[in-house]
Amino acid sequence: MHDETFDPATLAFYANEAPVYAARGTDGANRHLEAFLDRLTPGHRILELGCGGGKDAALMIKRCFDVDPTDGVPEIAAQAEARLDRPVRVMRFDELDAVEAYDAVWASATLLHVPRAGLTAILTSIWRALKPGGWHEASYKGGGADGRDRFDRYYNYLSRAQLEEHYEAAGPWTLMEIEEGMGGGYDGVQGPWQSITVRKPL
Repeated sequence: MHDETFDPATLAFYANEAPVYAARGTDGANRHLEAFLDRLTPGHRILELGCGGGKDAALMIKRCFDVDPTDGVPEIAAQAEARLDRPVRVMRFDELDAVEAYDAVWASATLLHVPRAGLTAILTSIWRALKPGGWHEASYKGGGADGRDRFDRYYNYLSRAQLEEHYEAAGPWTLMEIEEGMGGGYDGVQGPWQSITVRKPL
């Protein structure tokens, strides 16, 4: 039985599709990233969980942040390394063991693949990895019942209430903001999305 914090079929998809997935689309960084970076000061250390092809990390580097881009799939990390021309660490979410090491943790459309049973544990590790006053933002597909897409990728498809419950169980954040909207993804299917921003107490 595999670890409840990751789904092997989802990791296998990204390993097999790495070159195509990393090169998809012509758009740049996540549309929420600029506003997130505006909360920080250049030079701050940012951990990126699930960096994909490296588009978001490229913007962070351009804006003079100290970025630690990571991805749980070696084939994807290699694609990001080629884009960024710098090392990208291979690390699954459940392997995060840092303590008060980062000013921010950025996770764009990545934690949505964590099985529900393991999500609070992953968020607790993010809490521990943040310095006091640190920021975290992540985006999730909404829905309310977990399942798989046509590529057999697992999604936790959290409702807003479920999202809040997992984050509240992970730590006493001093701020929690959730933005809801509609959007698409690699599978081309439109559906509800949620972006959550939280802050660890100073």
